[in-house]
Amino acid sequence: MVIDRRGLGMAVAGAVLARPALLRAQGAAGAVLPIGFVTTLSGPAGYLGEEVRAGFELGIAEGGDALGGTRVRLLVEDDAARPGQGQQAAERLMGAERARLFSGLVFSNVAGTVVPAVLDAGGIFVSANAGPADFAGRECHRNYFVVSWLTDSMQASAGALASDLGYRRVMVLAPNFITGREAIAGFRRLFKGEVVREIYTRPDQVDFSAEMAIIRSERPDAVYQFHPGGTGIAFLRQYQGAGLLGTVPMVVSEPSLDHRIVAALGDAALGIDVSGHWNADFPNDANRRFVAAYTAKHGRVPTMYAAQGFDTANAIGAALRATGGSIADQAAFRAAMLKADFASVRGEFRFGPNGHPVQAWWGLKVAPGADGKPTLVTQRRILDPVGDAFADRCKL
Repeated sequence: MVIDRRGLGMAVAGAVLARPALLRAQGAAGAVLPIGFVTTLSGPAGYLGEEVRAGFELGIAEGGDALGGTRVRLLVEDDAARPGQGQQAAERLMGAERARLFSGLVFSNVAGTVVPAVLDAGGIFVSANAGPADFAGRECHRNYFVVSWLTDSMQASAGALASDLGYRRVMVLAPNFITGREAIAGFRRLFKGEVVREIYTRPDQVDFSAEMAIIRSERPDAVYQFHPGGTGIAFLRQYQGAGLLGTVPMVVSEPSLDHRIVAALGDAALGIDVSGHWNADFPNDANRRFVAAYTAKHGRVPTMYAAQGFDTANAIGAALRATGGSIADQAAFRAAMLKADFASVRGEFRFGPNGHPVQAWWGLKVAPGADGKPTLVTQRRILDPVGDAFADRCKL
């Protein structure tokens, strides 16, 4: 992997020198394993990190405050969706807290600084959400795993869904940063029709009146938009206010319409088509137990972020169980991770050779649930288990 070492600082340099002793200490019998958890907990997207953390913490709690029988200490830091702040947090955890196993991360642009910093210091990163394309292909690394999805893969599933629904002319919108650009590229990859217009919004945008006017004038068959978290709520409320929900159908991936966004929007979200790799109504036993435990603890239906956090904790736990709780032998830990020997809430799940998921994709729709309130209801499988489009570029 090509890694930019600028700005790593003395804390990381010292951590690299101390790495063998630290790894041995973390593999000692009875030792508590620190896990660095850098995620987004503030700002409009703060609830995304809250959900990832809640799912991960539930995995630890269900393991008896342990993962795979190994006692762990979760060290949580807020990156505030800022790459520099995320890197500083990782450096601090590697220095002061001596963490070498990391998880968390919501946004790909933050991953672009945090992941290389951790890997360059000899650490291991298991992402619970962020999945930039570069790290799946030419810049893959044997100590880097993604339990969630690539942005490209998630948004490609929305493109496949739009095609299945028969839409031929679609307008696409996403924020103008790496994740947004990868989102539109992913949608285009599996959409068989024409993209009539491509619009990039500001990452911090909350007023979409200009975009609503363009949609109204263009009159596409459908709109695809990628705006997770608070910006997604603002976009959809303005879409409804502009009178577009009943006239121009919308197709999105689950980050743009997760269970918390559905709850915030209420009836305004009814009828929107959504693609995803998981839903709360999946009938496998692991998912039933997870949804019941999460709902009992938090009083709400979990989002995909929480499901990914839970799966990530259990994936790490399975690897720790196989290695006797040690990460000192990184080759052994990698081999154990790649086996994915845990019961995923998604049902079908395995890792590809680049440490990224091979999984199915589903078409969901916002419809009334058993209690009459809008919820995401699984409709159909749109893609059989498939890896990402960049794995063949990975030369591990």
